Amino acid sequence: MLDLKCVTEHIEEVIEKLSNRNGDFSYLRELIDLQEQRRKLISEGDAKKALRNEQSKKIGELKRNKQDASAVLAEVAHIGDDIKAIDESLKIIEEKIFDILAVTPNIPHESVPIGKDDSFNVEVKKVGEPKTFDFEVKDHVELGEKLGILDFERAAKITGARFVVDKGLGARLERALIQFMMDLHALEHGYTEIIPPYIVNEKSMFATGQFPKFKDDAFKVVAGENSWYLNPTAEVPTINLYRDEIIDGDALPYRYCSYTTAFRSEAGSAGRDTRGILRQHQFNKVELIKFTKPEDSYQELEMMLLNSEEVLKRLGLPYRVVTLSTGDMGFGMAKTYDIEVWLPGQNTYREIGSISNAEDFQARRANIRFKRTKDSKTEYVHTLNGSGLAVGRTMIAVIENYQNKDGSITIPEALVPYMKEKSIN
Repeated sequence: MLDLKCVTEHIEEVIEKLSNRNGDFSYLRELIDLQEQRRKLISEGDAKKALRNEQSKKIGELKRNKQDASAVLAEVAHIGDDIKAIDESLKIIEEKIFDILAVTPNIPHESVPIGKDDSFNVEVKKVGEPKTFDFEVKDHVELGEKLGILDFERAAKITGARFVVDKGLGARLERALIQFMMDLHALEHGYTEIIPPYIVNEKSMFATGQFPKFKDDAFKVVAGENSWYLNPTAEVPTINLYRDEIIDGDALPYRYCSYTTAFRSEAGSAGRDTRGILRQHQFNKVELIKFTKPEDSYQELEMMLLNSEEVLKRLGLPYRVVTLSTGDMGFGMAKTYDIEVWLPGQNTYREIGSISNAEDFQARRANIRFKRTKDSKTEYVHTLNGSGLAVGRTMIAVIENYQNKDGSITIPEALVPYMKEKSIN
């Protein structure tokens, strides 16, 4: 959520910067009038309350002196109702302000390329060369089904479309990737491991910017009078670890690697990438999360990017990094890098992870603050999140890049200690 004071004091500059996100943000000008109405109501309310306190003292003095207080009582009889009316009007104004800010995205960082869609993304680097095969390559669906490690038909019978059953060495491969990623980030990169709840409440979804914008993509869980939501990404529960808390600034940055199964209805993506496990309703993910001081967040972003890249380097998978344009960035992010892995089955690079800095956007929604010293004022932390990586898409990349002419799959050397196998035949 954007800072109201910053928006109203720099309204035209804010609208101009946000317009690069392909939207009309002229509605923000309403905040100027709403803020002025809010100031007036607060001033009127404070004046009424001060008068009531002053008159109450007079009434007390008159009564203590056994004097007639009826005239003063008559003067203040209506003040309570006036204050109540002002408070109700103030509440309506503040709700309008909140609702406007709640649906307004983050302001892009000055280094983000301006453009209307992903065609304006800028390639930062390319690592590794795609392998040249001397046979016709197959995609992960054909390979997985022939090897008996991916079963889409039975998953559809159990649940429906866009689910999969991992079987045998397919199940072990997914489990090996999870453990490999968590070990790499926790034991070598210094992140603290987290396995959070997979079910979250509405406040948690709002805090990270999932709600209200992406409410249609969420799976709702209802039990009696209670309702929750299935976690759409480990970012949601992990960021909310510190919702409504004040963090000791000396302890920052906090770095977490969080493993969850994630759930998305993908309501707006019908017909897109629905073959195989590229875009599923349920998928496993290792996510990197950081809480930092504002001045450190962009340095931490670059470190997080390198940490995520290391997964692909260790697995020997070709990839590239792009900076997302203003028109392709997520709602709550100020800057995002996408890591795209080479998939021979599609003969192209596809996203396998996003590394983002939300600056203080999520912290304002979640009320996560820190103090530099015991006596200093509170400030909002900066929050960062990054895939470390999406496990299913990493599995696709391993299966397709390490396929052999006979249909078998060679296990990358980094995974052999976890798989206890050198190939899937």
